[in-house]
Amino acid sequence: MVDSFKGILYPARLPTFHRVPAPESVTNLVQWFWIPEWDIAPGHTSRQHVIAFPASNLVVQKDLVEFAGPTTRRSHRDLTGRGWAVGALLRPAFVPRFTDDPGSLRDAQLPLPLADLHASVSAAMSQTDPAERRQRAVEAFTGWLVAQGPEVSEEGLLANAMMDLIGTSTEVTRLEDAAARLFVSPRTLQRVAKKYIGLSPSALIRRRRLQEAADRSRTDPAVDLAAIAAELGYTDHAHLTNDFQRTLGFTPSTYRRRASIGPTTSDHA
Repeated sequence: MVDSFKGILYPARLPTFHRVPAPESVTNLVQWFWIPEWDIAPGHTSRQHVIAFPASNLVVQKDLVEFAGPTTRRSHRDLTGRGWAVGALLRPAFVPRFTDDPGSLRDAQLPLPLADLHASVSAAMSQTDPAERRQRAVEAFTGWLVAQGPEVSEEGLLANAMMDLIGTSTEVTRLEDAAARLFVSPRTLQRVAKKYIGLSPSALIRRRRLQEAADRSRTDPAVDLAAIAAELGYTDHAHLTNDFQRTLGFTPSTYRRRASIGPTTSDHA
């Protein structure tokens, strides 16, 4: 299970948030479930910034179900009032169930008419006890996934393996590294990534390094940023800064300063 807050830029400002491991019956389909719940005072807004994992999500909310494609930049959502969401971070092998071109849905959301999924998860989230409703929501979501009877192809399993390798191995810094470890050609990985993820293998590697750099910058404020850059395989501090600026819109030092600020609402920085 990954760090509960990796990918979330300002966890100190989060409402209630949980990541729940996927049950064994759906581990080829879902990486994990994520469940935020919020109750924001009237007249206030809580803006949540994310540098998302390079994957698609299936998300149930109070009023709809949507498929969210892979992101290419920092994103945010403004939370108001009272609400919740139950999301599934999808494994690549399950993405073709919703689209044959995930690249066309980069940084986009597609509403889906999945009334049965919405009804079962919404009923679970109506429970009074927080732990019970999260458990029941994951069970309802898992039951719906299993009922789809999805067949996972060998190619889909390769896509899963590629995502696992790139997402966890700091030694994989190039497309060729991943291809060699998976015993396939770089061209095969490029084709599989396009079909099942919508981002290139190189983009997956960059996202992993950027997430790790952001996480280290926030959790280890005493560590020099140049040391973090070297540890994660960046050529130098300037390379790390350029990656931050291009994707997040600010420098590592600016992020570190902002991340030290405690919980707040009406924050649109």
